[in-house]
Amino acid sequence: MITVNAMGDACPIPVVKTKNAIASLKGADVVETLVDNEIAVENLKKMADQKGYKTTSEKLEEGKYRVCIIVENVVDNVEKKEGDGGKFCDCTPEKESNKVVVIRSSVMGEGDPELGKVLIKGFIYALSQQEELPATILLYNGGAKISCEESPSLEDLRSLEAQGVEILTCGTCLNHYGLTDKLKVGDVTNMYVIAEKMTQADLIVKP
Repeated sequence: MITVNAMGDACPIPVVKTKNAIASLKGADVVETLVDNEIAVENLKKMADQKGYKTTSEKLEEGKYRVCIIVENVVDNVEKKEGDGGKFCDCTPEKESNKVVVIRSSVMGEGDPELGKVLIKGFIYALSQQEELPATILLYNGGAKISCEESPSLEDLRSLEAQGVEILTCGTCLNHYGLTDKLKVGDVTNMYVIAEKMTQADLIVKP
């Protein structure tokens, strides 16, 4: 059994930690995740259900829950080509996805601004953990603050950039907010490039 301590972790960290633990398994096993709220329990159970894993859960004490995910077999996602004569090989090259994420505010959604800050931070972290990453992230208006000094999302943006994601922040917006010298990740861009990236995108994601 592998135990994942996700006590105190905000969404989606418990799910990401648990998925990473499952990916590390060499054979049938159980992954036990400890969380501090019922929503995290439901998120873990939903993830396990989508993957076809059985689960059990229980409340250990006030503010402490345990979710056990039973992994009965581990499927190697890498297809071995040796000796198969190309039987399972699709030799048609796939078109590279041109997905663009547009972040136009330092908060996510409407309502409580403090909650909005937590949500946008969680979104960017979750984005960095996706199997299929966007080609570009565009930050403008209030979103320009997220790529600057003291932003809680800098490490996640740097992780995305290191994985090949283009990070572009509006120069006019940086100037407006007095952040021209505070940019810490990615490059400065202009509205022509922003318009070009958005009009040429296969999919635009706006959190």
